[in-house]
Parts: sequence; C-alpha cells; structure tokens
Amino acid sequence: MKKNITINLCGRLFQIDEDAYELLQQYIESLRSYFGRQEGGDEIVDDIEARIAELFDELKANGTEAITIEHVKDIIKRIGKPEEMAGGDEEGAPKQGHRYDSFRDAAEGVMNNVRARTAGKRLYRNPNDKMLAGVMSGFAAYTNTDPTWWRLGIVLLVLFYGVGILAYIVLAIVLPVAKTPEELLQMQGKKVTPQNLADVVIDDKQPVQQNRGCLSSALAVIASLFAALFVGIAAIFGFAMLVCLFLVVVSVIIIFTVPGSSHMSMPFDLGYLHLSEMVSVHPWVVIVFIAALMLVFLIPVYAIGHMLLSKAGKIQPMGVGQRIFWIVFWVVALGSMVPSLVWIQQNKMMFIDHINERFYTKVDWHASGQHTTSVNLNGQLMKAEWDENCSDDFIKAGEYFTGDTTYYYIDVNMWGPEDERFFRLSMQEEPVDKGTYRISCNGRADGDGVYLYATAFGGSYKSIKTIPANGRKGGLGKGWNTVEMEVKIGGPTTLRYGVTIDPDFTTQPCRATWFSASDFKVERVETE
Repeated sequence: MKKNITINLCGRLFQIDEDAYELLQQYIESLRSYFGRQEGGDEIVDDIEARIAELFDELKANGTEAITIEHVKDIIKRIGKPEEMAGGDEEGAPKQGHRYDSFRDAAEGVMNNVRARTAGKRLYRNPNDKMLAGVMSGFAAYTNTDPTWWRLGIVLLVLFYGVGILAYIVLAIVLPVAKTPEELLQMQGKKVTPQNLADVVIDDKQPVQQNRGCLSSALAVIASLFAALFVGIAAIFGFAMLVCLFLVVVSVIIIFTVPGSSHMSMPFDLGYLHLSEMVSVHPWVVIVFIAALMLVFLIPVYAIGHMLLSKAGKIQPMGVGQRIFWIVFWVVALGSMVPSLVWIQQNKMMFIDHINERFYTKVDWHASGQHTTSVNLNGQLMKAEWDENCSDDFIKAGEYFTGDTTYYYIDVNMWGPEDERFFRLSMQEEPVDKGTYRISCNGRADGDGVYLYATAFGGSYKSIKTIPANGRKGGLGKGWNTVEMEVKIGGPTTLRYGVTIDPDFTTQPCRATWFSASDFKVERVETE
C-alpha cells in the first residue's frame, strides 16, 4: 500500500503517490539548479512545470486517478533534450594534429586519446561505485577506463613502501565527491540537460547492481579488508591520542599546582622542562608550547571521532574545506610546538647551568639521609642541609618582589610528615664582638614553622623569628616580607644565621609546603 499526496502544480491539483512525488521533486530541483544560473532560467523551469501539468491533465482525462512513478519517468523522457543547451563541439570528435616522426606521432596519439577521454569531464570521487572512498572509480570515470586497473595500481603502490596509502588518503581528502545530479553528469562528461538530469535522478533511485569479474571481486575483498583494518587502526590511534591528551593535561596541572613537581615521575615527564620556572621568565613561549602540544593531540582525536561517527551514520562526513582546514591547523600547531620545545630545551639548559654555577661543591650524601652542599647565592656564601622530605632543586628566579627575573633566591618545596621535615640554610660563620646586632632577610611561606634563626658558637645562644605564613599575598608583593630580629652578644664569638624548619631546633613542626628566602644581612646597631 502506497500513500498518495495531493500536489498543486501550476494552479491544478493532482493525486500522486509518494515515490512519484519524490522523483518529480528531485527532477524539478535539478532543473532549477541548472537553469538558475542562466538569464531567464526561472521562466524555462516554469514552462517545463506547465508542460508537466498538461501531461498530468492528459493522464487525468484518460482516467488515471493517481500519478505513479512510471508516469513520472515517462513524462521526464517525453520532455526531451533542448538542443540549444548543447554548445561546444561534438563529444568525441577527433582532433587533428601535425604529423611528426614515429615516436612523436605515437606520443601525440596518446595525448589525443587522453584529451578525448577526459574532454568535458571533471574529476570527482564516485559515490556510486566505491570500495573505500570512490577515488579510483572517479579516476576511471574521468578517463573512461576500467576501475579495476586503477585499483590494482594503488594496491601495487601500497606494496611500494606504503606510498599508495599516503597517496590515497591525500586524494580522498582533496578530491570532492560527486553529490548532486549535475556533478555526476560532469564526472561522466555528459551534458547537463533536463533529460540527462532526469536519467541521473532515476538511476539514483534504483539499487546499484555491480557485476564484477574475478579480479574486481578479489580487489573488492582486499579493499573491504583494508577499510576494516584502517577503521580499526584509526580507532586505536584515536584512543591513544585521547589518552595522551589526558596525560598532557594532568601533567600541566601538576606542574603548575604541585610543589616539587619537577622531581616527580609524571606522564610525559614534562617536569624536566622546568616549565613552572620558565613561565615566569618567558611566559609566551611556554603558553604557545602547551597550547600547541594539546592541539597536536586534540585535532587527531576530533578528526578520527568525526570519521567514526560519520561511518556509523550519526553525522555527515567532513567536506573538503573542513578537512583541509584541520590539516593546515594541525600542521601549524606542530610547527609551533617543535620550535618552542627546542627553544625551551635550550634555555632550560642555560637556566640550569646558570644555577649550577652557584653550587661550589657537589652534594654530599650522608648515611642519615641528609644532604649538604655549599651555595653561592647572589654573592652570599651559604651552606644548605636537607633531607628526603625537601626538594634538592631549591635555587630559583623569576618571582622576586622587585620584579628582577634574574635575581636568585632559595625556594624549597616540602612533603612528608610535618615533624620530620629538615632544611637549614646557614650563612658561613661570622666572628662578632660584644654588642647588639640586627639580623634580617626577605622571606615568604605558605604555612607556619619556617624561621629566621641565629646561634652563637657552641649553641650558647639561640634566637628565632617566624617568617609570615601569608603565601604569595605579602606586603612586598608576591608574598615576600622583610623579617628582622635583634640579638645581644655578650662577648666575642662566632655567629651563624640563616633560615630553618628543623623541628628539633625550633620545637615546632613545619606546616608549610614551601618557603622562599634571600638577602640575609647582619648589622651592628649598638656597641656595649
């Protein structure tokens, strides 16, 4: 049982079944698409519609109650080919050329044959005879040859170091697919006339019957296997890219939020680039690198996901313009990531080498788990002692309150139990006489338990002053504060001062997860 539709054609009502209506609508739309580009094209289409209405009236007068698809097909054929649309030379007319010697004559014959086969045609991917994307069938239609030989040729190129795979992918991206009846006629080299448009519309409504020989059938099986393999590999590759993108995002978040992350084992190990330090010196390079790195993974994930969804019929495939845009965008992202990575790597080594120049001795490792080294911090000779709960890469630059990105300071990250952390930075011992001395430094911390300290020789005198726990919101900017304390010395002795979190010395656990310190000074303010 078919559903009938009542249509109004040129002011007259007709009963027409659903299939016939769809065919008639496609035919009229194809006529409007073609004639709409010509002057007076709308009038031509209106005249054709009027002629169709007259033929429908004849059927109605002969007792036809509902127009069927067979009636529409017959009417489309009766409309005929307007000769005035032909234009140009007769298709396939031989071209005369000069006669040369035998070799040139043969070459000229080949060229004439190619010109004759491709005259009046445009190269498209053929959607009606495809094994993968219709590329080889499109070449066959363009050259009027058997697509089997083109498919065999691409298979041979695949065996030649995989060149055929790359060539096929590029052609599938660049070549447009023949979607409209007009494009299908242009692919076949046929003139765009109402009769030919009608034939294309009618053929498009019929199921495609492909009679293939043994070789074509074998190639079809091979192509199907390659298509299934390609989709499977693409799905696996897309999933891998998605995992990589997730790990990159996690790594970036850890680098910029977790203290001491440059010493942690992370996905992609981005910590070794010292991005958190480099961003304070050259922020735009780091931002470009991170954004480009994410796009290098994100674009393939999007493209493969779009392809899989289009294969499943959920969305429309990408057009040629979209494919070219995403390819160019991905190349730009890759072209931005690589030089920025090289620049960061080179400057990171300079950055680390510059810092390492300030270590006068190698780190000494002790059986107790504590480490010591001598440090030259902006001309101040100091001794650092720490354990496994504190970072060993503690000389930084780029966030000093003066804005000087080349000024170095101590910046220690800490973890582990609060009452077991140990770090002590000491100025080399300085002889002093009896009197009152002011000891000061610039420091910051994100928690309690970090102290400016001073001791006399033999531990006969001890004084501590807490460094404010206001994180990066201190009075001098970026969390820095000037911390001062006065000590009275009763006689000649040797004074040691610096910063410490040693709970055995301060009697307080260290609740900070990081602290910074620099500019240690001792001044005599009163003589006794």
